[in-house]
Amino acid sequence: MGVKKLFWEDPYLTKTTAIVTEVDGRNVTLNETIIYAFSGGQQSDSGRIGNYDVIEAKKDGFDIIYTLPESHDLQKGQEVVIEIDWEKRFRIMKLHFAAEIILELMYQNYNNPEKIGANITSDKARIDFYWDGNISETFPLLEIKAKELIDADLEINSEFDDTKNQRRYWEIKGFGKVSCGGTHIKRTGEINGIQLKRNNIGGGKERIEIYLI
Repeated sequence: MGVKKLFWEDPYLTKTTAIVTEVDGRNVTLNETIIYAFSGGQQSDSGRIGNYDVIEAKKDGFDIIYTLPESHDLQKGQEVVIEIDWEKRFRIMKLHFAAEIILELMYQNYNNPEKIGANITSDKARIDFYWDGNISETFPLLEIKAKELIDADLEINSEFDDTKNQRRYWEIKGFGKVSCGGTHIKRTGEINGIQLKRNNIGGGKERIEIYLI
């Protein structure tokens, strides 16, 4: 089943120990990890394994391969301390869920808009749609409804719906249940507030950019 993904069990865990399971030059794998690898548009965490910065984190089936500096001296079977940049992780989690809220509100309030892309970093989130017209016309409604959800400080439940295939979902009772394997905050109130910006990217495509305020 690959590496045990502690970032799903406790996305607020910032430091732990793990065993190195394989070493292939600069690339290592672990028996368990808190360092998220880019997936579903969500940026990888920044972190350290042993005393070495992770240069790249890449999914490989159910495993995650971490690329370290050439100078690393980690060995298979070695116990190491692993840690993440918490400030970056927390911003990503908040922006990720802000994007989840906006996307779900788009589906609930507009006629089945076609999402064509998404990306979440620690600076901003974005969602791209095929859209006829100026998508910023949706912003007053989206901002009001998103603020209601954030102010209500609702519980966000995140669990497996298919453990074997490592498929997960998030759910807010009374609002929505959506498949997603990212790292999620526990309550909507952790977001505080958001700002939306429009970006026309051409060819009938519109982008909603989401920022924390």
